[in-house]
This record gives sequence, C-alpha cells and structure tokens, in this order.
Amino acid sequence: MFEDYYCQPMNPMKNNPVKNKDNRSFQSIFWEYTQAILIALVLALFIRTFVVQAFKIPSGSMIKTLLIGDHILVNKLAYGVKNPVTRTAWIKSGPPERGDVIVFIYPVDRKKDFIKRVIGIPGDTVQIINKKVFVNGKPFPEPPGVQHTDPRIIPGSVQPRDNFGPVTVPKDMLFVMGDNRDQSYDSRFWGFVPMKDVKGKAFVIYWSWDSEHFKPRVDRIGDIIH
Repeated sequence: MFEDYYCQPMNPMKNNPVKNKDNRSFQSIFWEYTQAILIALVLALFIRTFVVQAFKIPSGSMIKTLLIGDHILVNKLAYGVKNPVTRTAWIKSGPPERGDVIVFIYPVDRKKDFIKRVIGIPGDTVQIINKKVFVNGKPFPEPPGVQHTDPRIIPGSVQPRDNFGPVTVPKDMLFVMGDNRDQSYDSRFWGFVPMKDVKGKAFVIYWSWDSEHFKPRVDRIGDIIH
C-alpha cells in the first residue's frame, strides 16, 4: 500500500491545492482587470461618439477666437443624437443657431473635420459687401474674435472673399465662415454645410499649447467659446 501510493502518477493541478488556488487567483485578477479595461473602453467610445469629443485646432482660420494649438471640447448632444454611420437623427434637438461655433464634416473631403462659425441658417439670405457680412439685409453682429488681416478689398469677380452673394441658404443647410475672415476657406468658396454633417457645438478650451514659444497658454485653459 505504501509503495503503491508513491508510484501513482500525479496530476499537479489536482493534487496540489496551493498551486491550483494560486492559478485561480491569477486568472480571477486577470479577468477583473480585463473587464474593467473593456468597460472603460466601451464607455470612452460611447462618450466620444454621442456625448463629447476632443479636437485640436491645427490652422488659423478661427483666430482670434481659437488659436493654433488650442484643444477644445465639442458638445455632441447640442443638436440631438445621431446615427454615427448614416448621420440621421435618432433624437432631434434644436438646430444650430447663427453665431454658433460648430465642428462638421468637410464637404469637399469627408475624411476631415472643419470648425467654423454659423452665419446663415436655412432660409437666410447672406451677402458680403466689402468684407462686411449681411444676413437678411442686416449687418451680422460680429463676435469679439473676428479679425481682418488684409486691408485690400478684392472684387467679387476675382474671388468671393470680400464680395459675395447674395445667396439664400437651402433647407437643411448652413452657411459658415471662419473668424479670421481674410484667411479662412469656408462657405464663400466651397458652399453650404449639410445640417446632418454637423458633429457638435464647440464650448470650451481645455488645453492650449503655443508651439512657437514651446509653452502652454495657461490663460486660455477653461475659456468658454463664444
């Protein structure tokens, strides 16, 4: 009996309770961490798709409202909840208003996102006369960040930058312009933005980096975008 006992082949997982317990403990911990990571990823994807998304400003078309290197948050619930694939509205909310700063899919290259200010909404008549913007025959109230850097006034027959229209904004479309009016490639050049392609409303600067001087712009952090 004694010899037979020690000659039996041993299954270490079956006959070593301490080691088996350690293995179960490792597997349990690994699975807990995996679950936590998966849940965090799903939540992050959900928030990015439907609630809020971060963007970085790469160009100067919105100076002085937004500077190159500003990092902003965009409220994706501002205009309702959309199907992320078809862009059709699941839950409708109020449409963009004149003066809103919006992020949208660039109509000329749908792989890119642009940020501009809404000037005209459906039914509005937009006209630019010697750099001055008129909506429905009235001067458009310029936000504090709007600037003109080129004193020249270019005729509309040459290009539409300084003299444009009048045009009427079609249904479900928007007319947008950059605040850096003389350095912005916008609806004056490539037309209207489909309402369904609006991703959301920019509302705050959460970080800003001045690459020219290699330092953060601390004074801009937390600024509300108007």
